[in-house]
Amino acid sequence: MLILAIESSCDETAVAVVKNKKEVLSSIVASQIDVHKEFGGVIPEVASRIHVENISYCVEQALTQANVTMEEIDAVAITQGPGLIGCLHVGVQAAKTLAFAYHKPLVPVHHLAGHIYANELVVDMKYPVLALVVSGGNSELVYMKNETSFEILGETQDDAIGEAYDKVARVLGLGYPGGPKIDKLAKEGNPICPLAKPKTQGKYDFSFSGLKSSVLQYVKRMERLGQTFEMADLAASFQECALDEIFDRVQKVLNDYPDIQHFVVGGGVSANSRLREKIEELKPKYPQVTFTVPPMSCCTDNAAMIGVAGTIAYMSGRRGDASLTADSGMEIQ
Repeated sequence: MLILAIESSCDETAVAVVKNKKEVLSSIVASQIDVHKEFGGVIPEVASRIHVENISYCVEQALTQANVTMEEIDAVAITQGPGLIGCLHVGVQAAKTLAFAYHKPLVPVHHLAGHIYANELVVDMKYPVLALVVSGGNSELVYMKNETSFEILGETQDDAIGEAYDKVARVLGLGYPGGPKIDKLAKEGNPICPLAKPKTQGKYDFSFSGLKSSVLQYVKRMERLGQTFEMADLAASFQECALDEIFDRVQKVLNDYPDIQHFVVGGGVSANSRLREKIEELKPKYPQVTFTVPPMSCCTDNAAMIGVAGTIAYMSGRRGDASLTADSGMEIQ
């Protein structure tokens, strides 16, 4: 089975061809980071315009790299949501056009399902699964009883963790995107700066807005007192607090749901080196659980993961038609 997949939910125009859910024949990603870093974050209108410029070229390159034609493609998978509405529309219209022109089934996919299913490129997922999705726009703990069921156990009550990284990086003058920069700087410091511990109401929910504010208040307090501090120490302190928030909730779920067989992680923040270390530290505590992290190439937004998710959705009978439209607030399914 050959799936042509398109992803355009934020600032990457991505197209891939995936064979039989496991083999990535091509994966083209046109990133806009160099454009948006001048603004300190993604400008939706600019991102949408660049998607329009890139989409046809990316489709052409994906087919060429995979050495297949549209006639050989079995279905077209598309990220329907969530994401930036203008960006999503570009991908959805491209996918609908291809599906109509070549008489191919159209398969709508949820962006977060793509991040979760990216782990299928590493190993066959064993259910029930606990999935941790951590990115610039999402922070969620998802329980999957089987391949097509999604139950959100916990989610952020304010900022996503990736968004918090970007905002703290801005406070520290590190630039955009903030995640890789803080991760790198934190390795040179120690988590010794006193920061407020996030507070949440839900047992498995996250909160990062207060932590972000605590970093800003610490900087202003030190400036007011005329005292100096090591930026690396503050970066390490923020990162440790943020990840402690995540893994405290992960352990609560693993303790409360003893039937979980597999823990997987997805999203751009899954590329964070300290997060990966903390997963390794968690493994001995739960020997009955398989732990999987997707390859670095599939952590940030890409279309290969949408191809895997699209294959699963296609086999379960999900289809879209000419009325399909982008859904920026789409619930996971």
